[in-house]
Amino acid sequence: MNEAKLGAKVRALRRRENLTQMQLAERLSISASYLNLIEHNRRPLSAQLLIRLAQIFALDLQAFASEGEDQLVADLLEALGDPVFDAYALTSGEVRDFASNNPQVARALLSLYRTWHGARDTVSSAGDALVSSDQPGEEVVDLIQKHRNYFPELEEAAEVLTRVARTDQRDLVSALSDYARTVHGLDVRLVAPSTARFDVRRYDPVSHVLELSETLAPASRAFQLAHQIGLLDHSDVLDRIARDQTLTSTEARSLARVALANYFAAAVMMPYTCFLEYARARRYDIELLCHRFGASFEQVCHRLSTLHRPGHEGVAFHFVRVDLAGNVSKRFSASGFRFARFSGACALWNEHRAFASPGLLRLQISVMPDGQRYLSVARTVQDPWGSHRGSSVPKVVGLGCDIASASQLVYGDGLDFERDAAWVPIGSACRVCERMTCTQRAFPSLLRGQKLDENVRGRSFYVSVDGAN
Repeated sequence: MNEAKLGAKVRALRRRENLTQMQLAERLSISASYLNLIEHNRRPLSAQLLIRLAQIFALDLQAFASEGEDQLVADLLEALGDPVFDAYALTSGEVRDFASNNPQVARALLSLYRTWHGARDTVSSAGDALVSSDQPGEEVVDLIQKHRNYFPELEEAAEVLTRVARTDQRDLVSALSDYARTVHGLDVRLVAPSTARFDVRRYDPVSHVLELSETLAPASRAFQLAHQIGLLDHSDVLDRIARDQTLTSTEARSLARVALANYFAAAVMMPYTCFLEYARARRYDIELLCHRFGASFEQVCHRLSTLHRPGHEGVAFHFVRVDLAGNVSKRFSASGFRFARFSGACALWNEHRAFASPGLLRLQISVMPDGQRYLSVARTVQDPWGSHRGSSVPKVVGLGCDIASASQLVYGDGLDFERDAAWVPIGSACRVCERMTCTQRAFPSLLRGQKLDENVRGRSFYVSVDGAN
């Protein structure tokens, strides 16, 4: 943990509990003056005091970990990189100091910016009414990130269902259909798509009819069945998780229930222990996992990003899904990889390049501006339904890990990690990337500023012409 950042966290915790320095100091058995020095980062927070704080306030020690703060700083840097703030000439150091010393104010500023950003993007003319932003979706992403994409209650519930339905002894779709009929009286029907509507899944709670589109592949039929069973069997668990203070609206909580039911469905299709053991034995070969568990490429990649059971963890992956327009519709990171939240993603990402070779798995070894290195795989995927008239547009699913874990993956075999030329220099977004010589730069960098010479034209309008990086 970074000691220089813990003072502000101690102060924020004390204020949240409405305690004076004297009151907290007494509980910690130290002087108020010493606590004052800790809060101003002039004395380190010892391990003994850290444990005492956790005991007093019933905290998980992860509350003092730097990962959440690093993400807060990264998000704030990106937000303040918006051109609307250019006149203030903010530096990255100033932003970092502000976020470290005022984390709650920084989160409030991010929430305000997110709402404004979403409202701005939804105005197509002066006469249009403002509509809500994508804040609910961002809050759900925050919830998943907060839990490291691991929900033990849902894992346990999925294991119970697989035992009761005996899904390991028969076809999964048949097993889940029989369970739904026996336990909930559901009439599961396969229906043809119509021109009037095209539903992948539709459940009528009055008639107890569950309709699944016949265009769904077996893996998707099983997933949708498990999703609906999760909603019926574990609504209370979904509600309990969705009451997290991270979610601030009814829309966000509803969206979270859908995301959590999806998590449950994946856990039913790919039971934790069996899936992790097979993944380790096959060195995380995605195609082999697809065959073994009857799941799609996206389902397997997503499930691989959830293997964070304490003491029984898989590789720490980051996971992303992106469309042709560069819109990121799914993202999670346990690897330390930073995703942009308010601006376009880096054009050099492996995921963007995968569109050039549909259906083929692409590998990339990349390096971020801070020197962090990753191995990633990406491939195009199609929605598991469609027709001649209603074919879907391809998306790309990407999965990556820190280079330290690359040897555990079959995809690391034969790659030359020692050759500098093999590394692709990438970033999260132009505004928060300091690579001034990047030919794909679309915006000036908040971290380096913009120095223009009207008499000199580089390879891009914002690319440095003096070779400085």
